[in-house]
Amino acid sequence: MENKNTIYIFTDGSSLGNPGSGGWGAIVVADGNVKEFGGGENPTTNNRMELSAAIGALKFVGNAEKQIILHTDSSYVINGITKWIWGWKKNNWTTSTKSEVINRDLWEELFVLVNGAASAEGYGEPRKKIEWKYVGGHIGVAGNNRADQIAVSFSKGKPEKLFDGNFAEYPIKNILDISHDAEQKKDRSESRAHSKAKAYSYVSLVDGKIMTHKTWAECEVRVKGKKAKFKKALSKEDEESIIKEWQ
Repeated sequence: MENKNTIYIFTDGSSLGNPGSGGWGAIVVADGNVKEFGGGENPTTNNRMELSAAIGALKFVGNAEKQIILHTDSSYVINGITKWIWGWKKNNWTTSTKSEVINRDLWEELFVLVNGAASAEGYGEPRKKIEWKYVGGHIGVAGNNRADQIAVSFSKGKPEKLFDGNFAEYPIKNILDISHDAEQKKDRSESRAHSKAKAYSYVSLVDGKIMTHKTWAECEVRVKGKKAKFKKALSKEDEESIIKEWQ
């Protein structure tokens, strides 16, 4: 249920190739309204799009004094803005290994949005009260799923129709639900059953290219250590459905 004293944000980024064509999506729920928006860039990286999503959302929020809860599946964004950035600034935007901080332009912009110009120079109080909340990607959290859908649509150059209106009219009724309710428990039970079933094939998506594999070992070689999607298919029809979903 929406708390009128809180602004809820969901963000996500996508890149078809790293670098490649990218997009970001954000959803802001505040004062009884929902605003969806997004953008794209080419070439770019997934991390730049994750940062751009947070920046876009906080720019929209402006100088609101309310508590902000920002949900993201990017540990890079959360750790960067809450931990790493202080050392980067102290060391003139270099890392502990003395290399230049990647995406410095976006980190500087995000820092000012969060802390205000005064704090960006090392003094003053943070401008916004923000709780950075990690949510796992693709685990059934409605806000994360919708932000991902928007981001992917921009990365493909085919932006989704975006909602801007009253919360009561928003089609995703459980947008603020990140709890493990009965429906999610059912989904997990079905997922466990699916994982134990014999595979017909495995489908992988890497850098915008879809491939099928007869064994998990083949699929694992392709996706390990990469920004990728992969899924087990239980039948030929299931395989075709997964491929169609990712195209």
